[in-house]
Amino acid sequence: MSESMTDVIEVFGAAGAEFRNVKQLLGDAGENAWDRLLDWLVDDWFRLDVLGLENIPAEGPAVVVANHSGAWGLDALVLQKVFARTLRRPLHVPAAPVLFRFPVIGAYARKKGAIPLDPLLGMEHLTAGELVGVFPEGISGLEKPFRKRYQLRAFSPGFAVTAVRAGAPVVPVSVIGAEEACPRIGEIPALARLFGLPYFPITPVFPLPSKWLVTIGEPIPAPPRSESYAERSAAARRLCADSQAAVQALVDRERRRRDTPFW
Repeated sequence: MSESMTDVIEVFGAAGAEFRNVKQLLGDAGENAWDRLLDWLVDDWFRLDVLGLENIPAEGPAVVVANHSGAWGLDALVLQKVFARTLRRPLHVPAAPVLFRFPVIGAYARKKGAIPLDPLLGMEHLTAGELVGVFPEGISGLEKPFRKRYQLRAFSPGFAVTAVRAGAPVVPVSVIGAEEACPRIGEIPALARLFGLPYFPITPVFPLPSKWLVTIGEPIPAPPRSESYAERSAAARRLCADSQAAVQALVDRERRRRDTPFW
């Protein structure tokens, strides 16, 4: 290889390394900016109150189960922020692939504990004694029209199967405020297809200043793990039903704690 060609390769190599450095710096700056914005939203815009932190185990695994609401699913990021700030324990939230496609927010969520969605729903984290947070309503929870706010959709039982297998308690959590912050007024299917999204809601561009209240209920112990597949399946179904009933009861009770949904 000629000396001139070697020089060209070195120049392009250095330029590529510099480009990657700049990209990393821009990515870090964007994530830091998003983190500061989320702090401001939690503290000043939503005026978040958190009750029942003592119900989260200080150590060991647990499956945190919450209602999913608000058109954009901002509640997952807020819960991660609550757990990181107040408990110093990351909350690993299985998330749909679409989340990781969003610039800045996808990388930020991954760093704070979001994990790719799979059938095991964070089993490896539970086995390691960590916390896993799930929203068993899935996308259907976000698609609810505003007139049906806080009426939980049917829970998918996958989290209960995982909890039974891991022997981890289920901790019910209610999130009040997201429905009013990002109300779903309608949707635009054409834009959902264009951007490859599950759905594209019609909602305010910026969240409305609703009052948020996160309440953590008493843990529901995981049933003993039977050797019988039929008994394990039945136990998971019961745990799923009990968890949904517990979350809905918290939601119904805590909605009445707010003097007003807004300022």
